[in-house]
Amino acid sequence: MRIVAVEPFIAHCPIQQGSIRDSTHSITHWGVVGCVIRTDDGLEGWGFTGTHAHLPSDRLVTSCIRDCYADLLIGEDAMDGDRLWRKLARYPAVQWVGRAGITHIALAAVDIALWDLRAKKAGVPLWKLLGGATKPKLEAYNTDIGWLSIPLPEMLDLCRSAIERDGFRRIKIKVGHDDPAVDLKRLEAVRKLIGPSVTMAIDGNGKWDLPTCLRFCRAAEALDVFWFEEPLWYDDVAGHAALARATSIPVALGEQIYTAEAFEHFMGQGAVHYVQPDVTRLAGITEYIRVADAAHGRRLPVCAHAGDMTQVHVHLAWWHPASTMLEYIPWIREWFAEPIAVEGGNYKLPQMPGAGTTMRAGALDKVGRPLG
Repeated sequence: MRIVAVEPFIAHCPIQQGSIRDSTHSITHWGVVGCVIRTDDGLEGWGFTGTHAHLPSDRLVTSCIRDCYADLLIGEDAMDGDRLWRKLARYPAVQWVGRAGITHIALAAVDIALWDLRAKKAGVPLWKLLGGATKPKLEAYNTDIGWLSIPLPEMLDLCRSAIERDGFRRIKIKVGHDDPAVDLKRLEAVRKLIGPSVTMAIDGNGKWDLPTCLRFCRAAEALDVFWFEEPLWYDDVAGHAALARATSIPVALGEQIYTAEAFEHFMGQGAVHYVQPDVTRLAGITEYIRVADAAHGRRLPVCAHAGDMTQVHVHLAWWHPASTMLEYIPWIREWFAEPIAVEGGNYKLPQMPGAGTTMRAGALDKVGRPLG
């Protein structure tokens, strides 16, 4: 299965709500930025990272794929996954200018495409290629009902619908107002609505400092918060460790951690309870597995962040024994040949060969354009 072409692409998918906002970002589209890798036996492997649909920075990712990685892949056997990952990750000219950021997420797209190829060659979905499902069900938690941009009355209606109509038993609410009292009022209203049997996680997207988080957590502990995700600046290991020691609310993080070594540092310092790796921020599936295995070795649960909108992570979560739940954000479902599906609050097991990354015919014409 020799690689004959590497074709980058950019797709900007509109968000159904029109726009959403958390404590640090406001967006109207989600970027699906990556490549199609073609082989001499006619197979196509699709891989992508997730972005905020900013065309100039998206072009940096596709430029890295085209100008730095493509020539290293042409003629190679796509089955040599670990060797190719190391060849690209350790390529001196690229390593010198970045071991995270642009070069890293470009490698993520390539690595995912290679795994997609290998699963398609085997004729099985990725979760089966990896070793099979390790659980009878995979719970979904709904993030899409809790954005800061949603007024409280509407958010309560969305929570009620997610639970009563769609069967979700887990939800996540964004926090991070300049005045944390606003967030406490919203969380109190949600907890009153959903009762004690539905879990409520919260996500600060790195907005607050440690003193603010300490005061907030003291007030929020009575609300039975399942976890506090990204409470502090993303790289602040010491701050997260201090918060983890000071509150009964578990700390979750990972969407802004780009390397397995950085995850090791957070876990080693006791700074995280729920580990949230993301194949689109790490260097793909290959590095994700390293992080998930390391977390499992410490008996820490793994709950992937959904930069891919869980098209890939649903396979990894069904397979990896450290994962029992997965985020649900349905923004880009309609653009894929086998979109993620949740029924009764649980993810359905994918059935098509591959990693769930193949876009439907014509999707790029609707939401983006290929870059050659």
